[in-house]
Amino acid sequence: MTGTHEFLPVRRALLSVYDKSGLPELARGLAQGGVEIVSTGTTAQAVRDAGVAVTEVSEVTGFPEILDGRVKTLHPAIHAAILADRSKESHRAALAEHGIEPIDLVVVNLYPFRDTVADPGVTADRAVEMIDIGGPTMVRAAAKNHAHVGVVTDPARYLPLLDALREDGGLSAGSRRDMAAAAFAHTASYDADVRDWLYRDDHFPPRFGPVYTKAQDLRYGENPHQAAAYYVERGEPWGLGSARQLQGKELSYNNLLDTDAAWLAASDFAEPCVAIIKHTNPAGLALGPSLAAAYPRALAGDPVSAFGGIVATNREIDAPTARQILEVFTEVVVAPGFTDEARELFAGKASLRLLEVASPETPPGARVLRSVSGGVLVQDLDHGSVDPSRWTVATDAQPDETLLAELGFAWTAAKHTKSNGIVLAADRAVVGVGAGQMSRVDSVRIAVEKSGGRVRGAVLASDAFFPFRDGPDLALEAGVTAIVQPGGSKRDDEVIAACDERGVPMLFTGERHFRH
Repeated sequence: MTGTHEFLPVRRALLSVYDKSGLPELARGLAQGGVEIVSTGTTAQAVRDAGVAVTEVSEVTGFPEILDGRVKTLHPAIHAAILADRSKESHRAALAEHGIEPIDLVVVNLYPFRDTVADPGVTADRAVEMIDIGGPTMVRAAAKNHAHVGVVTDPARYLPLLDALREDGGLSAGSRRDMAAAAFAHTASYDADVRDWLYRDDHFPPRFGPVYTKAQDLRYGENPHQAAAYYVERGEPWGLGSARQLQGKELSYNNLLDTDAAWLAASDFAEPCVAIIKHTNPAGLALGPSLAAAYPRALAGDPVSAFGGIVATNREIDAPTARQILEVFTEVVVAPGFTDEARELFAGKASLRLLEVASPETPPGARVLRSVSGGVLVQDLDHGSVDPSRWTVATDAQPDETLLAELGFAWTAAKHTKSNGIVLAADRAVVGVGAGQMSRVDSVRIAVEKSGGRVRGAVLASDAFFPFRDGPDLALEAGVTAIVQPGGSKRDDEVIAACDERGVPMLFTGERHFRH
């Protein structure tokens, strides 16, 4: 290679693909450009069926496919043709001595291992047969030698490849380098799929390396001096990773963090729900018979903090709901869908970002990753159940079914509040939140203050136990009528006594919801 602008003419190409989509068009396009095609097995037959001449790999190697096709391209006549450094006289001499013609382009896609093992009924033998060996070997060889060879693994790249060959007469050094990077990313992802399957019985395997694809560069991170980008998880997208932006300004790092928190909160309820999130905490959260009924109740939770917030719903947004949302400055609206009329209304606010979540269901085994200096923390997503029938009534006073349902709502809302988290709720709506404080009693004090008097008659949920009775005392004096918390403090007896003194029921869930 003599320079970064050198174009590589393609005279000979090796095609070996499992996915035959786009193959006839590729083969015809290469043939029209005078490219000799070498191929294997079913790929060769598909090329012939497209009316294009093809040379079988076995003709090149002088050796038949053996071991049920496990060995066909693993031969010096193939790999020397791919790996030869054409700038070295010794390499050119070796090719000439052994009668090997160089291969300029490798087009390979791999056995569908990930799709195969996604079938719960797949056998180990079938899975092992889907571990591709020859394909990744050729891909890696071509990618290593990208100074002299192009490599394509994605059928979506066939047409751009043909366009480049027609317009430029070859592949530029830059494009070959990009092809090589994509090829190594492809084999790395494939190897990760195999590794994860082999580790399938280990909840937290000794090696962990999820594969992500960049969705977009972001203007900056949490602050303007921090660079940032957004990547989505490989495999079937879900949650925010499946969202499609329908309109509005570019999403920021902070937008995405808050939108994810909003979506997770709203989607945690079965009834129509509206969540209004600010700095990943619920400024408002409410249920209702419809979104239009739930929105004003959510907004009332903290109408001041709702300004510039994120709105999430767990139902398709209709026009009545859209009109209400548009009355308050909002950064992002995320939902599983929007009616045509709602879309028309939102279109009047061109800068408002609308996100439609395509896959609202959270997959089993979903995990949360969080970076720390020099490493990453991995945990299961908090799927903590809300089943009041399993809670323990710690006080003499007993809750009725209505109160239990109210406590269940408050407990779920507390799950989505930064710790130390306190939620006050009334009639399935959040009326006060204290979040992210260093002291739990301070969170109680803030929640009571935020409620603006609506604390009287409300219920309280605490994401973790009360270490002292000062928090419950403050809430009870303000008018709280029931408390739900995990329990487990050394001073549980004192906290229980505080409730018994006022005849207020308190329930222990035996499960906490820290969210740091």
